[in-house]
Amino acid sequence: MKIQSPRGTEDLLPEVTYKWHLIEDKLKNLATLYNYKEIRTPMFEHTELFQRGVGETTDIVQKEMYTFEDRSGRSLTLRPEGTASVVRSYVQHKMHGNTNQPSKLYYMGPMFRYERPQQGRTRQFHQFGIEAIGSEDPAIDAEVIAFAMGCFTELGLKSLKLVINSIGDEESRKSHREALINHFTPVKNELCDDCNERLEKNPLRLLDCKVDQGHEAMKTAPSILDYLNDESKQYFEDVKAHLDEMGIDYVVDDKLVRGLDYYTHTAFEIMSEAEGFGSITTLMGGGRYNGLVQDLGGPEISGIGFAFGVERLLMALEAEGIDLKADDSMDCFIISIGEKTKTFTSKLLYQLRKEGIRADQDYLNRKLKGQFKQAERLNAKLAMIVGENELENGVINIKNLNTGDEKAVQLDETIPYIQSQLEEEIE
Repeated sequence: MKIQSPRGTEDLLPEVTYKWHLIEDKLKNLATLYNYKEIRTPMFEHTELFQRGVGETTDIVQKEMYTFEDRSGRSLTLRPEGTASVVRSYVQHKMHGNTNQPSKLYYMGPMFRYERPQQGRTRQFHQFGIEAIGSEDPAIDAEVIAFAMGCFTELGLKSLKLVINSIGDEESRKSHREALINHFTPVKNELCDDCNERLEKNPLRLLDCKVDQGHEAMKTAPSILDYLNDESKQYFEDVKAHLDEMGIDYVVDDKLVRGLDYYTHTAFEIMSEAEGFGSITTLMGGGRYNGLVQDLGGPEISGIGFAFGVERLLMALEAEGIDLKADDSMDCFIISIGEKTKTFTSKLLYQLRKEGIRADQDYLNRKLKGQFKQAERLNAKLAMIVGENELENGVINIKNLNTGDEKAVQLDETIPYIQSQLEEEIE
C-alpha cells in the first residue's frame, strides 16, 4: 500500500512553490521597508507556553494543539501560532535591553492545529507575522495595521475590508466582563457547552462563538465601546486619527474580539470581499497585547502584531484572478552530440553556472531533436551545440532559440558571448 501524506497536510510541488517564493520575497522586502528583522523560533515549545500565552479558554489550547511527551516525560506542543514563541524568545534573550527599541520582528514558517481540513485551512499551515514590542504609542498600532494592509495590496488585492475595534485596558475589560455575564446568564441554557464554560472564565470569548453567533443574545450583547474608560477611548481615537491621516479606510466593529486571550486595546482583521472567496472571509488578524510579556516572565512591556496564513492569501489571489508570474526560463541549454563530448559539456556547464548563468544539459541520452525539444520545454533562450567536430575545431555553435540566429564562437569566447546575448535580451 502506498503511504500518503497525513490528513490536513499537503505537498507543495515545484509548479506551486514558485508562487510561495514570490510572496515570501515580497513580504521580506516589505518588512525591510518597515524596518522589521526576521526571528526564527523552534517549531515546538513547552506546552505551558501556549497555555499561559494563548489562554486556557481558547479553542486552540482546548481542542487544536498537537501535544506530546518526549522521552523524559516533558509536555511539548507543536506551535499553533507565532506570537507566544516570539514573546518567549524576547523575554528569554532580554531583547528589551537592546539599544534599538521597540523590537520590530517578523517571522515566517509552519504552524500546526488539529482542526477539520477545508480549503485554505490545513493542519499544517504557514504563517507570516510581525511583532512590535516595547512601545505604547498609538502610532505604532497604525504602522502595524498599515503594514498588514500592504502585505495584500502590494500583491494586487483590491477587494479588502479592514475592521478595527478596541477591547480597552484591564479596567475597561473588567467592567465589560461583568456586563456580559449579567447579559448572558439568563439565557446560558440556550447556549453551547463552550459558551457556558467561557461565561465563567472569559465571557468576551462568547462574542467569537461560531455556533451561537445567530442567537438573539449575541445581537444585543453589551458593546465594549460603551465600557471604555477615558484613557482607552482616547487611545482608540488616536489610532483612528493616524489611520485617517494615512488615508487607510476602516470599519469599526464592536463585536470584533479576536480569538486569543492576550489582546488589549486595538484589535483588527482584514477580510476579503472577493466573489467566490468563501464563507470564511477573514484573511488575517492582529492586535495589541499589554500583558503578554509580563505573563511570560518579562518586564511590564506591551506589544502589537498580526499574522496570516499564506494558504488563505493564495486563495484570495485566485479569487481576484491575480496570477503570479515567475521567470522560469533557462539562460542556456547545452546540446551534446557524441559520447566524447560529455566530459567537456559537464565542465562547460560548471563554468557557466559559476558565472551566474542558468544552464542545464541532457541527462537521458536523447537524440539531437529530443534535446532541442527539451531546451524548448525549459524555455531556454540559447542553445550551445557541442559536437566532436566542433571540439576539434575549437568552436561551439550558439543558437538563439527565439530568433533562430546561430553563430560559431571560439571556445575561449563562449561565456563572454553568451553574457552579451543575455544582456541584449534584457535591454
